[in-house]
Amino acid sequence: MRIVFLGDVVGRSGREAVLRALPDLRSRLQTDLIVVNGENASHGFGLAPDMARDFLNAGADAITLGNHAWDRKELIPFLSQEKRVVRPLNFPPGTPGQGAVVVELSGGRRALIINVMGRLFMDPLDCPFRLTAQELSRYKLGGVAGGGSIQAVVIDVHGEATSEKMAFGHSFDGQATLIVGTHTHVPTADHQILPGGTAYQTDAGMCGDYDSVIGMGKEAAATRFWRKTPGERLAPSEGEGTVCGVFVESDDSTGHAVRVEPIRIGGRLSQMIPTLSV
Repeated sequence: MRIVFLGDVVGRSGREAVLRALPDLRSRLQTDLIVVNGENASHGFGLAPDMARDFLNAGADAITLGNHAWDRKELIPFLSQEKRVVRPLNFPPGTPGQGAVVVELSGGRRALIINVMGRLFMDPLDCPFRLTAQELSRYKLGGVAGGGSIQAVVIDVHGEATSEKMAFGHSFDGQATLIVGTHTHVPTADHQILPGGTAYQTDAGMCGDYDSVIGMGKEAAATRFWRKTPGERLAPSEGEGTVCGVFVESDDSTGHAVRVEPIRIGGRLSQMIPTLSV
């Protein structure tokens, strides 16, 4: 299976870059599954239903969220209508939406998408480790011939701390196809396949304008650090966006990764576009 995961989409620049890139990524990489983190798509704060529809119509199979999940209130009723938009699993019981979804793919294959939020320097939510273990216990990763109920597992760990994300990756190594971090908006250079067969990257980076402060306009963001007083509301930078993410190839018989590479398309960062072997 070929999987593409794209990091936090930030504002108009990020949305437009992702919507342009999705059909090409689907075609060029012969992608079976595309997951997009959309929690900053709406002016940097939240996701509007029409934006979610745009991503899904352009080729995304699922959309994950994070700490800005509820910034656009109209998304709350939308979550009951569109199961492919996934909020963090470790929000308290009774929270609208769901933290995991099984996506039906071509050839009768199925993929489990899980979204969790870290707790270090974040909101004190329920334990992401314990709840992920409970969710994974309901499925068997691997090929149908071997009794597998799902052929891929993708987990988006939305968190601040690299240590927490790394501990999460090692904790579930072998039980997922891809564990990838989001939230810090900076792509890390540690893409790897862990010893148990899980592809891992601490942060996928953002899809947005990198001539910015993590996607926001430079001047307003820098002023907050200089003066340590509230300033004008932060707004996304609107220069050319870079699409950042990760590409994974997996073995359908095991659900484990056999290849992982970063994706960086357009904008200011060095370019990285995986190619398929002939």
